[in-house]
Amino acid sequence: MNRKTQTLRKYAGLFSAICGGLLISAPAISQRAVAQQPTSQINPCPSIYYEEPHNNRILVPQGCPPNALTQKLAAQGMLPPPTPAPGQIPLGVGGEAPDSEPLAVNPCPRIYYEEPHNNQVLVPEGCPPNALTQQLLAQGIPPSQAVPARPPVTAIQPPLPEDQQPPSTKIALANGRVNIRLVNDSGAEVTYEVVGDTPARSLEGKSDTMLRDLSAPVTVTFFREDGGLLQVTPQPSEETGMIEVRLNATTDVQQDKNTVRIQEDGTVFLN
Repeated sequence: MNRKTQTLRKYAGLFSAICGGLLISAPAISQRAVAQQPTSQINPCPSIYYEEPHNNRILVPQGCPPNALTQKLAAQGMLPPPTPAPGQIPLGVGGEAPDSEPLAVNPCPRIYYEEPHNNQVLVPEGCPPNALTQQLLAQGIPPSQAVPARPPVTAIQPPLPEDQQPPSTKIALANGRVNIRLVNDSGAEVTYEVVGDTPARSLEGKSDTMLRDLSAPVTVTFFREDGGLLQVTPQPSEETGMIEVRLNATTDVQQDKNTVRIQEDGTVFLN
């Protein structure tokens, strides 16, 4: 009887050991199965970079095919030299390199040295001078004090006879030359330019300046720095070869003018 009891106890202990081992190994097997599951890879160049509006607003990460904005800035020389490809740098969430700095913009793009900007736009401070900057320096004008030029204005051509507008006035030229007294009666600062003769200059409100010995035909352009409208009144002088042009503020779009054109015969047109 004692021998049978001992045998039963032996088999019961063996069965308990087997069951306990299965229970202990089950979590390890489950964890190993989870660990062996492949992790998904993040696309470093998602298609959203090539869809509107991001296609024209956001630069693609380094190493990705260029979108519209990247191509535009690259064509203007406003992107720095490429950095190591993303495959050589561990990528973070979203495909960007961890701890990477924002993409820098070239402060002196070559567009400043190409026509027509080479002779019309000042380069940023610290950049090599272009033609316009060199011209101002030669005249003793610090580029930092120069007034930015308005976009180029095409000289007004006399209209055809069938479409001709009546001239504003007519003056007697002095050997084909004219002096213009420009009077700013508005309270706003005005930028003016004698097309082909002087760079853009600034004229404070309630002040005047004299433009001397200009050869006709001559075109003078002007605009208010605050974006307001200007009423232009040309007034011939009793002195030969002299005209006064007065600038006043107005709210009437029909009266707004920004160009005075004096022809070879002294005829004055406004536009």
